[in-house]
Amino acid sequence: MRIDAHLHVWQDPAALDWLTAELAPIHRGFAPTEAREAIAAAGFDRAVLVQAADSDADSEQLLALAEVHEWIAGVVGWVPLDEPSRAQRRLDELVGRPLVGVRALIHDQPDDRLLDRPVVRETLRLLAERSLPLDVPDAWPAHLPAATRAAAELEGLVVVLDHLGKPPANLDELPRWREALAALAAESTTFAKVSGLHHGGRALPDEVFDAVWDAALDAFGPERLMLGSDWPMPLLGDGLEPLAAQLERAIASLSRAERHDLEAGTAARAYRLEV
Repeated sequence: MRIDAHLHVWQDPAALDWLTAELAPIHRGFAPTEAREAIAAAGFDRAVLVQAADSDADSEQLLALAEVHEWIAGVVGWVPLDEPSRAQRRLDELVGRPLVGVRALIHDQPDDRLLDRPVVRETLRLLAERSLPLDVPDAWPAHLPAATRAAAELEGLVVVLDHLGKPPANLDELPRWREALAALAAESTTFAKVSGLHHGGRALPDEVFDAVWDAALDAFGPERLMLGSDWPMPLLGDGLEPLAAQLERAIASLSRAERHDLEAGTAARAYRLEV
């Protein structure tokens, strides 16, 4: 079993504010059948769908898919982080549905202390009470320190770092990223996804990928790392195949138990999935 911990599917590109015509390769709808075929080619059996718009409608579409497709293990959906009362009502509505985590597109927000705001912290406490992890997208450099503070200061909050925070594509900038990553990993309730290791669909150079992989493994260990395709975002460049090849090369030297964690165990623990 291999779980893709980070897969996107959407129907109407007009519903995504960030998805403009300049992003032509992905400026269209993506059906679940196409998504499943793409990730199966990269060796994934099941997947966690992740929101791509800060709207109830986007989450509803993903949840509806998860309810009819057995290969979809769960959904990381959206609630308004800065409106705790509204977030609580929405979370109450979603009880019993395949919601396994929450995310908002905070990397599009100019306030890099968003996760420190009292109203946002109130919502994060709701997530902790309900054992729902918070996914944090593209967090480095702006939002990674605040995510670390949230994990440290809110009891029971599980933080999942998407795409390892989105590390830089050159070796000279890696030390600052590595330091921030290690600080987050020092909090025991944090996890990270080895996913999205590309810029505009272009894979990281091999020497940068290797340094990023080593840093992630040292910081989190296999037991707190999970794999993800970030599909269809790689279609902006070279596609999923070169990214999958880098991952396969990286995990080839791991033990069977370590591979199990990376491929399925960590995602199952973080998102409380049935495997």
